[in-house]
Order: sequence, then C-alpha cells, then structure tokens
Amino acid sequence: MEKEKQTLENLLETIKQFNQDRDWDQFHNPKDLAIGMVTESAELLDLFRFVSADKLEALMADKQEAIEEEVMDILYFVLRFAQMNHINIYEAFERKMAKNEKKYPVESVRGKHHKYTEYKK
Repeated sequence: MEKEKQTLENLLETIKQFNQDRDWDQFHNPKDLAIGMVTESAELLDLFRFVSADKLEALMADKQEAIEEEVMDILYFVLRFAQMNHINIYEAFERKMAKNEKKYPVESVRGKHHKYTEYKK
C-alpha cells in the first residue's frame, strides 16, 4: 500500500493484527492503555526538557526521528484505546470539534491562547 494512501482504517487494522499476532488483547484494558498514552507523551516531552525556545528548531531537526517515534507511539496507544473500547474515532472527533467550536468561538478567541473559561468572563 502506498504510504500517502494510508487511511485510519488501515492503521487500525494494522494495529489490530499486530496485537492479535502477539496475543496482547488480554493486556489492553483501559487503565493500561491510558498509562501507555501518558508514558509515551512523557517520553516525547522529555526530548524537549531543558530546551529553550530559541533552540527548538534545531532540536526538531536533530531529533526528528526520535520525535516521530514518540508521536507514533502516542498515536498507537490512542488508536488502540479507541479500538479496544469501541470508540468510533470519526464520530467522537466530530462531536468533540462541535463542542470546541462552541467553547472557542472564532470572534472571541482568534489569536488568543487562553483556556475557554477565560472567555466566559
């Protein structure tokens, strides 16, 4: 399959087969998958630890492969969590974005980065 034609369904099927081949479904409960997400997120964050803002561009170039691997580890756990817990990613994403549209109306938040509670004042 051409890489640029990968779909979410292809990724989910690859993850499902990978885990079935290893008989890992038995280990993938919500708690452990959530721990995996946080652990991998922390590993990504660790790559940026003690790096000043002016050094971020260089870090991204120097650590591109490591960063990609950590991001893909996070994606793996997010997709696996959704898969094992019967979350329809498309529907859940649409619902969440609709909520975000209400929380962060363009006319109130454009160019700002505050938490949504700041815009309700």
